[in-house]
Amino acid sequence: MQGSGVNQAETFLGKTHQLMIGGERVDALSGGTFEVVDPATENVIAEVARAGAEDVDRAVRVAQETFTGKHWRTLNGATRTRLLLRYADIIERHADELAVLETRNNGMPIGSARRTVALSVDWLRHFAGAVTRIHGQSFDQAALSTRYSEIHSYTRREPVGVVGLITPWNGPIGVFMTKVAPALAAGCTVVLKPSEITPLTALRLGELALEAGIPPGVLNIVPGYGAEAGQAIADHAVIRRVSFTGSTLVGKQLVHASAGNLKRLTLELGGKSPLVIFDDADLDRAVPAAAMAIAANTGQICFAGSRLFVQKKVFDRVVAGIGEVMSTYKLGNGMDPATVLGPVVSQKQRGRVLDYIARGCEEGAEIAFSGPATDGPGYFVPPTVFVGTRPGMKIVREEIFGPVLVASPFEDINQVALSANDTTYGLGAGIYTTDLRNAHRLAARIESGNVWVNCYGIMDAAMPFGGLKQSGIGRVLGDEGLGAFLETKSVFVNLE
Repeated sequence: MQGSGVNQAETFLGKTHQLMIGGERVDALSGGTFEVVDPATENVIAEVARAGAEDVDRAVRVAQETFTGKHWRTLNGATRTRLLLRYADIIERHADELAVLETRNNGMPIGSARRTVALSVDWLRHFAGAVTRIHGQSFDQAALSTRYSEIHSYTRREPVGVVGLITPWNGPIGVFMTKVAPALAAGCTVVLKPSEITPLTALRLGELALEAGIPPGVLNIVPGYGAEAGQAIADHAVIRRVSFTGSTLVGKQLVHASAGNLKRLTLELGGKSPLVIFDDADLDRAVPAAAMAIAANTGQICFAGSRLFVQKKVFDRVVAGIGEVMSTYKLGNGMDPATVLGPVVSQKQRGRVLDYIARGCEEGAEIAFSGPATDGPGYFVPPTVFVGTRPGMKIVREEIFGPVLVASPFEDINQVALSANDTTYGLGAGIYTTDLRNAHRLAARIESGNVWVNCYGIMDAAMPFGGLKQSGIGRVLGDEGLGAFLETKSVFVNLE
């Protein structure tokens, strides 16, 4: 751990944490605040201004004025690219500080936090490079029955305007960048509400954007509660698009809210992702990958591999192997470099996960492995593997968002395809096999927006990411992620 990163994070934590609107740090109009807790110690580490509907309206008005002015939308692409690249460089220089803040606020292991910051910098650089590739098309006259004999037709790709971005507590920096990078690249202005549980890195990233020279009013940060600030973003008529990552329940509420103003939505929601291991798989790779697919970020990942399907011949061997791997995981404070499993994010989340484990036992499932409990403070949950489950059990059907794995045997590809799709979700899926015919066949049949073969959880800025069924609407990242923040305008010019 580099001491400078810790010291910088402590300096930031010692500040008064206000809203960021129009490049200025301002109190909430109500004067309200909320406390931020380190989930590993249960200590309060910061107090943050609590945005309400009036604060969101203030931020939206500033964002709209900035958008319609000459500060961002009409900035030429090369200049916007240079500013975004400078922003990426500054984030990279503050990588250790941001990683410490992420670990202190979210609980994830410091190594994971560092990798997330590095990945976010890569994503920002990717979209900085995409700015000058935004273009329309020219068209020849087709079946144009018109009195004009010479028409020049073309399209323009233009920013949608003010966008509302709502980010979750489980991946504050990473999700921030999947939304902010393409929105800024497109030329939009942003009102962003981070989770009230993990607002700190968003506030720091807002400061660094100003340091990079991104004009005031382009990126506005309004920490607050979903029922207050989040609802205000959903209802505001000036906001043209909302991009939300979070629960399927809240995603459905946003769909209802958008009905009154036809706001465009990008929703990246929950998951109950299957990971399939065939009996010909390289188990030396598949077993630790399956363990980490549910253990990463203590299971608090929307595409966590929470349903494990193993071909019957190797089922017992794989389950035992996962238990052996998990027994080596250090459960503890994420600031310890040796920690693999940090705490879950809050006392409420800890209670939720433990309730699911108890419910699984009550419904007759068998615990094949459970890690040791911890003494002392912190919202820790031991990794748990269930076998002997039935399709109707809550632990099989519902998203737990914790380190809880349910494992089931299967006979053949047809059976596992049906079982994998027996869910309302469709975000991620993993396949381990050395038979690429089975890999491609199953990848085509699984109802999921993302499929990983002989790997798990990879995300790339050039590849779209999103879900099917109740796992979401639209995509982040890739050309589709950028296109979400652009409108297409058709122009017809009479050349006679």
